[in-house]
Amino acid sequence: MTIEDLNALYDLLMECKDSYDINKGIKLKLSYPKRTLEMIGVPHIVRDDQIIIDADNSYALLATLTERLPKKDTTIEALNEITKIEIKNKAPAYIGTRVGRPEKSKERLMKPAPHGLFPIGNYGGSQRLVANAAKKGTIEVELSRRKCTNPDCRLMSFSSICPKCGAPTEKGKPENKKINLSSMLKKASDNVNVRKVDKFKAVVGMISESKLPEPLEKGLLRAKNEVFTFKDGTIRHDSTDLPLTHFIPKEIGVSVEKLLEMGYEHDCYGKPIENENQIIELKVQDVVISNNCAEYLVNTAHFIDDELVKFYGMESFYNVKTKTDLIGHLIAGLAPHTSAGVLGRIVGFTKALGCYAHPYFHSAKRRNCDSDEDAVMLLLDALINFSKTYLPNTRGGSMDAPLVLSSRIDPEEIDDESHNLDIYERFPVEFYDKTKDPLKPAEVLDLIDNVEKHLGTPEQYEGLMFSHHTSSIHSGPTLCLYKRLPSMKEKVEAQIELAEKIRAVDQRDVVQRVLSSHFLPDIMGNSRAFSKQKVRCTKCNSKYRRIPLTGKCTKCGGNLILSVSKGSVQKYLGISQDLVNRYPVSPYLKQRLEIQEFGINSLFESDKSKQSSLDLFFCSYQYEQYLYMYLLIL
Repeated sequence: MTIEDLNALYDLLMECKDSYDINKGIKLKLSYPKRTLEMIGVPHIVRDDQIIIDADNSYALLATLTERLPKKDTTIEALNEITKIEIKNKAPAYIGTRVGRPEKSKERLMKPAPHGLFPIGNYGGSQRLVANAAKKGTIEVELSRRKCTNPDCRLMSFSSICPKCGAPTEKGKPENKKINLSSMLKKASDNVNVRKVDKFKAVVGMISESKLPEPLEKGLLRAKNEVFTFKDGTIRHDSTDLPLTHFIPKEIGVSVEKLLEMGYEHDCYGKPIENENQIIELKVQDVVISNNCAEYLVNTAHFIDDELVKFYGMESFYNVKTKTDLIGHLIAGLAPHTSAGVLGRIVGFTKALGCYAHPYFHSAKRRNCDSDEDAVMLLLDALINFSKTYLPNTRGGSMDAPLVLSSRIDPEEIDDESHNLDIYERFPVEFYDKTKDPLKPAEVLDLIDNVEKHLGTPEQYEGLMFSHHTSSIHSGPTLCLYKRLPSMKEKVEAQIELAEKIRAVDQRDVVQRVLSSHFLPDIMGNSRAFSKQKVRCTKCNSKYRRIPLTGKCTKCGGNLILSVSKGSVQKYLGISQDLVNRYPVSPYLKQRLEIQEFGINSLFESDKSKQSSLDLFFCSYQYEQYLYMYLLIL
């Protein structure tokens, strides 16, 4: 604010001071100083051509603006000349940040999602249905050729366990083998007593070196319980990582009795746990999963119990009926780019589309909570169904697989970002005084208490306090507007509308960033993909670099279609043109879009000659000039 702006506000206050009431506030004439009130953040309303300021805010104004401001170098200096209250900058130092990607909590699915890792080639159609492949009777697929280790048997099969004597089999070479899938499916169905097999989906082929398939029974049981397998045989649910150090039992749906059973004894203030409204410190390996993650894990638990009883002939383990029955059960957390799971325990549930856990837990997964998403799987599923023999024998094939499990978290061995967690219950006044200067965090470490100062002591695990309370961890929006808006056009419109309302944001810059970093690269990439694409059979999903002379699939005679559609190339062209026409973007961006538009039009328009008017000739000439300028820039 300038000195002149505040003086104009002072004059208006003095002109209308007779309307001031210490209990009701003040009424001002509707005039230019209203903008000043908006700029300095004074709440007010307009009614009957009058500006109405409530009692507290009007008193603050009158107590500060006691006279007109003198001429000084800065507005702050001028204010402090006329008031007995020391006025400071509202924001002496600024910190830049960015918004993370939208929240997510969804089951991990391969594309397309299979129930079992059993190869059926293209016999199952585009949906890879085992029942459809079984109707063919005998099919030919690539499988592992294995020999029974029992010297009295030595039966050849493609199973890890000999189907005749039950002895282990030894690894052999993969080969194309004809199998009677119909009889195999019937036998598997009888083994686990699953009659409905029409929804059971498998894979075209095994991606592992050994080509060892899963038993059909496992896929049938997954299909029955509506869960899907990942490439390593496990069932996973992905959630955005969210940090949490304390919780209230009522807000995460856990009872006091269950907490006491799980080893929680006192709240964060040292009092015994007696009611569901106390604030309790979260143990470092306990997690709060989302409601939809809990529902998927309930189905997973049903599958594992079916597997134990019907396939392995053992007793069921989980016996869960509702999600609350999952509390206390163990899980494994796994980040996609690692091969080490971290042991955790379910302690409650959240409405948020994410997974709350201690910063130590996320850090142990090699994460720092910057909108990453990680997988959660029931521990028994990983122990029973995971196998390295299912993993691809390629570079990075063992990534995103629970090859090992960290059963205990040592804060000294995890990423030191989690050591920067401040654990003060109340910051000293000296700390707030330091905020007036643009200091680095390291320069004020002597004024705070953090995890790093307690490493190697019992206090590294408990007694980590917080400085500010919250009513509930669910009080924020559970689904952001970005995900609720259905189309990209609506998302961009909402973003620009917000940019127009916020004074600190340059909406022209926002538009240019959206075009240069999102829309234009997408248009260019999709155009390139369209020109280099393959064609795909709608029946067996076979792909061809060039269309066969017959115009049909050479394998099954099905129709061939493009794998990249015209719509995917043009989807952002219209909205980009609209933004360029509405906002004064740089000529360079405008010309880049025009070049892309010309290329797309030439890609989809007929090459046949057609009559054109003279103005189109001049447009073409103008495009050539743009292209010449663009090449010069390059």
